[in-house]
Amino acid sequence: MTNAQTTPRNGAELFVRALENEGVKYIFAVPGEENLDLLEALRESDIQLILNRHEQAAGFMAATYGRLTGRVGVCLSTLGPGATNLVTAAAYAQLGGMPMMMISGQKPIKSSKQGLFQILDVVDLMRPLTKYTRQISNANTIPAKVREAFRLASEERPGAVHLELPEDIAAEEPAPDTHIFAPSDARRPSASQKSLEIACDMLREAKHPLIMIGAGANRKRVSQALIHLVNTTNIPFFTTQMGKGVVDERHPRYLGNAALSAGDFVHRAIDHADLVINVGHDVVEKPPFFMRPGGKKVIHVNFSGADVDPVYFPQHEVVGDIANSVEYMAENCGICHNHDFSWFMEVKAAVDRHLRDKAENDRFPVIPQRIVHEVRAVMPEDGIIALDNGMYKLWFARNYPAYDNNTVLLDNALASMGAGLPSAMMASMLYQDLKVMAICGDGGFMMNSQELETAVRLDLNLVVLIINDSAYGMIKWKQAQEGLADFGLDYRNPDFVKYAESYGATGHRVARTEDLRPTLERALAAGGVHLVDVPVDYSENRRVFDEELAELTRSVPSG
Repeated sequence: MTNAQTTPRNGAELFVRALENEGVKYIFAVPGEENLDLLEALRESDIQLILNRHEQAAGFMAATYGRLTGRVGVCLSTLGPGATNLVTAAAYAQLGGMPMMMISGQKPIKSSKQGLFQILDVVDLMRPLTKYTRQISNANTIPAKVREAFRLASEERPGAVHLELPEDIAAEEPAPDTHIFAPSDARRPSASQKSLEIACDMLREAKHPLIMIGAGANRKRVSQALIHLVNTTNIPFFTTQMGKGVVDERHPRYLGNAALSAGDFVHRAIDHADLVINVGHDVVEKPPFFMRPGGKKVIHVNFSGADVDPVYFPQHEVVGDIANSVEYMAENCGICHNHDFSWFMEVKAAVDRHLRDKAENDRFPVIPQRIVHEVRAVMPEDGIIALDNGMYKLWFARNYPAYDNNTVLLDNALASMGAGLPSAMMASMLYQDLKVMAICGDGGFMMNSQELETAVRLDLNLVVLIINDSAYGMIKWKQAQEGLADFGLDYRNPDFVKYAESYGATGHRVARTEDLRPTLERALAAGGVHLVDVPVDYSENRRVFDEELAELTRSVPSG
């Protein structure tokens, strides 16, 4: 542990003390020689260094730490290719609103004998992907730059920041009077009284209001306030993909998830609404519905103002702390006798019937509905699933009921493949008493599959479910939708059981549909890292999403 009473020996030690001052517990890293002074300073610190096998995974873990805790996750790379490997994670955190700081090394900037070997302008590279990016050119400025980076990463809307620490600045001795700045204790401002009163008036005047819950609401205080609002007003609600679980989806007023952008049962309800109270959504997430001039009114309730978009231009904004805003509406709106939710409840009944369809179908390979059903059956109420990106994500968003906030980790902003396994690893590290499952396609899993070694080394309790179609399944579905020939998207996979065992994990292969649930139950109960390979039949994609849904949604009588 570094001694805060002594003068830091060099810039690296000063940097680590600044990180300690911010409450940093972990740094996820693939270090290089330019980071050696920082590595030495970390050796004497209480901050735990988590060695990853790829910088992208380190960044995904840091971003997920920020998502789950609200505190800034930190990752570390060397210069050049190490820093460029953080780019996808930077975009993941920035678009997803996850507070994360990246630290990259650099060759000496005052005197270097290596020419331009591995030299890139990483600061400029990170500029469009971050809220703040700086090179540190003087050891004395380290505390100020660290504090500013943490401030900006945490403030609404949270996101990614980057600091470059050159090798010679890390070795430089700071001035004796250099001091570290205390973190800010500023609270988010509340919305104006006038904007809240207007929102309540609009809600009272509406006949068919709906509540939409987005990613920005996926926090404990907001969750509690929204439950209060739904219970005191009886207004039905639906969620975006990243808003899943904010309110227990077993609630009688839950209409469903807008996993698709149009054409699902939920969209019939949205079309019927004359007012949508949009809590915590912005246009970074794929649109759950499209606004049209002269159509329904929308109230934007968020930490920051709306980014106006051709399909999103809210008529009223309530800008400030979301929990406070929602709590005000819950306390001041109440039951309105002019509200009519009867047709919304007919839509809910149709949704519930459809989601039960084929959930227990026995055919093999296993259809997506059965996979989702079995995962929900084996996961405890507080268990966490972390979804990679692929066709199965739509099925889980629609068919998997979430019971609490941040129990379904998915990304519908950057929607990067390769994030599912590192995100689940972070959840398992943070919540060691909870059951955690990574759900990946075979394509997304292989993009960061080397992190199985990290998971085993960290003694994590984690089940990795691989939904295997030996193809880029979502793109094949899109290809078929366009009427194009099946071409260019199939590949061969390794033997996933042997692959898992080669890392010291336990591998399982599901050979019969009825074996899926007991296999998952045994893996969850055993502890350690388990990989379960299940073949999927994706013919249901076309039947349900392209053929059946449009007909079924039209069959619900108009309200």
